[in-house]
Amino acid sequence: MILLFFRYNITLVTAAFCTHAIAPDSGYHKTVSDSERKDRHTNVKMKYLKKHLTREQALSDAKFFLLLNCGLFFTAVGIAIFKTPNHFAFGGTSGVSIILSTLFPKWNVGAFMWLVNAVLVLLGFLFLGVKSMGWTIYSSFALSFYVSICQAVLPLSSPLTEDTFLELCFAVILPAVGSAIVFNVGASTGGTDIVAMILHKHTSLEIGRALMLSDLGIVLIAAYLYGAKTGLYCILGMILKCTVVDGAIESLNLRKVCTVITQYPDKVEDFIINQLKRSATEQQAFGAYTHDQKKVLMTVLTRNETARLRIYLRKIDPHAFMTIVNSSEIIGKGFRSI
Repeated sequence: MILLFFRYNITLVTAAFCTHAIAPDSGYHKTVSDSERKDRHTNVKMKYLKKHLTREQALSDAKFFLLLNCGLFFTAVGIAIFKTPNHFAFGGTSGVSIILSTLFPKWNVGAFMWLVNAVLVLLGFLFLGVKSMGWTIYSSFALSFYVSICQAVLPLSSPLTEDTFLELCFAVILPAVGSAIVFNVGASTGGTDIVAMILHKHTSLEIGRALMLSDLGIVLIAAYLYGAKTGLYCILGMILKCTVVDGAIESLNLRKVCTVITQYPDKVEDFIINQLKRSATEQQAFGAYTHDQKKVLMTVLTRNETARLRIYLRKIDPHAFMTIVNSSEIIGKGFRSI
């Protein structure tokens, strides 16, 4: 219900900006009357409710909302338990908040994240508009909430262990995995992503370069405040963060492209369709050595499905030929939508 309410209100806010319509075949704008505006809002409501009150859509929305919050929670644990006590300011709103909590110790990192994210969301409204923000609004404040909860449940005035590098690993891995989950469902963790979007829209800077510049500035300030050792750890963390996030996203979307040549292609095809609930592409091919004509099957499967297919092949045709190629992302029916 929270998810439906949030999406529903974004739709209504977007529709509220549609206050003028262009009359067909005319060169002027026609102001929409109050009754027409009410009818338009009613139509938006009805279309939205019809679309999102189906069982399939409700399950899809629930899965999206659960994964989004899991990703944000993992990120929050990394920030509150590992980043904050060690002063690992890699960048982002967490890095800014760690620095601000040092300069103004009366407030903790969670409180500053609320403040910083509120400012960034307001800037996003001004420079990007409500429609462009989307789930960034929810993510920004939900992340602040989870960080505050973690700090309230487990307040730490010093690092959890005496091994700084071990703490750095968890400070990188947890937020990286959390961010990968959030990005994978098509959302954002908010924060400095908003700054990057603004810079990209109003300057010639690319988003990746804008994020790097903002993170680098935060790391340099951290090095000045906390010393060379912490500064070097922050630089290392910033480099590792990008690598781990990319690796985590690829791992989440990893699929196996399987090519099979066997004496029993019809049986294998039947197994793929009826047991694995997948499809396959057939091709006719000739062996370069024997010149025998063979039917080649190509299919895309998950890790578990690939293992099942391999076991089945071993059972019916021990001499079958099978190649397995990793694919970082498969887009289309049965996998991720385009």
